[in-house]
Amino acid sequence: MNRKAVITGLGATTPIGGDVPTVWQNALAGTSGARPLKQEWVTEYELPVTFAAQATTPASETLSKVEMKRMDPSTQFGMVAAREAWADAGLAVEKGADPLVDPDRFAVSFGTGIGGVWTLLDGWDTLRNKGARRVLPMTVPMLMPNGPAAAISLALGARAGARTMVSACASGTESLDIGLELIRSGKADVVLCGGAEAAIHPMPIAAFASMQALSRRNDEPERASRPYDRDRDGFVLGEGAGALVLESEEHAAARGARVYAELAGTGVTSDSFHITAPEPDGLGASRALRMALEAAGAAPEDVSHVNAHATSTPVGDRPEYLAMKSVFGDHLDQVAVSATKSQTGHLLGASGALESVLSVLAVYHGQAPVTINLENQDPEIPLNVVSGQPRQLPQGQRVAINNSFGFGGHNAVSLFRTV
Repeated sequence: MNRKAVITGLGATTPIGGDVPTVWQNALAGTSGARPLKQEWVTEYELPVTFAAQATTPASETLSKVEMKRMDPSTQFGMVAAREAWADAGLAVEKGADPLVDPDRFAVSFGTGIGGVWTLLDGWDTLRNKGARRVLPMTVPMLMPNGPAAAISLALGARAGARTMVSACASGTESLDIGLELIRSGKADVVLCGGAEAAIHPMPIAAFASMQALSRRNDEPERASRPYDRDRDGFVLGEGAGALVLESEEHAAARGARVYAELAGTGVTSDSFHITAPEPDGLGASRALRMALEAAGAAPEDVSHVNAHATSTPVGDRPEYLAMKSVFGDHLDQVAVSATKSQTGHLLGASGALESVLSVLAVYHGQAPVTINLENQDPEIPLNVVSGQPRQLPQGQRVAINNSFGFGGHNAVSLFRTV
């Protein structure tokens, strides 16, 4: 069995908007989500980085008080995005309320890079300062990395599995790889895929800063994330979630669903090189790209747009370019490359899901979103970057790729095309 998988619903809560229409509008406009942090702990702990890309819309605007109390912020973000995607697909949000979806044929595949870090560290503080009896009984369900997948499956009634990918910054894209396999193999008709992250906390900020991964442009946060720029000095930490409803083509057609695009192929590899640094020549990334093309039955020349991983780190951007150059050759000059982390910051385990949402919209609307802060392009990365204004993509069948790479050497690629 090798069924087609199509995208019928999209959801997102991000530093540049709390829903998909707002995110897309701002992605085309070149909006920066990076802002100074106003929490007291920034000065209390003397953090060397004093800004981040925080979500614009509190989850409390969507979730009930009970849900807020029982979910870590990462799960809250995931639930907000999942419910938007589910409703966008034309499905009832209430558990078990939609007769068009068989719960035994409906799965969740939702990733995270870190999971419930707020719950874990708050619980540790409570234990140290107040004793074991004051640790909340919901602490473990809230801190576990599969919290978003579990909560979404419970809320929407998914009984074909609740998978969790935890592969650092490739997690959101790897969730689509799992979803595609479930659809193509016939094990599920509908899979809600995505990723969530809420790690804007003093400890992760201090840790990322200690390893010199974060930009230190404290005086101009909105200009800090600058992929491919010669003066890039690290990424901007972001938070939020992205979600996509994936269906078999037959299932979507039977219920008359609107289709954004086909998820035509995915590729997943590992570098086996270094725990944090990518393989310098992009060998693992290039293998993942070729796998996605082969799975889609597509040629490199079919691709017109790439939403690149492009974190804005000195060592991270060039290997991705080398990987794309090895796969696309001279055609790479014709590919419109967007580096949307320049706007959203780096959402870690949610980044691949959000950027897949943007890739789907690029295919659907025929526009590539903007890369901001590219003032002096690194001559060693001569990509055809979409800067200044969004770019129209070619007419006819459009093919877009999203790249995601993570600490530990994880490489994940998703390929979308018009239907």
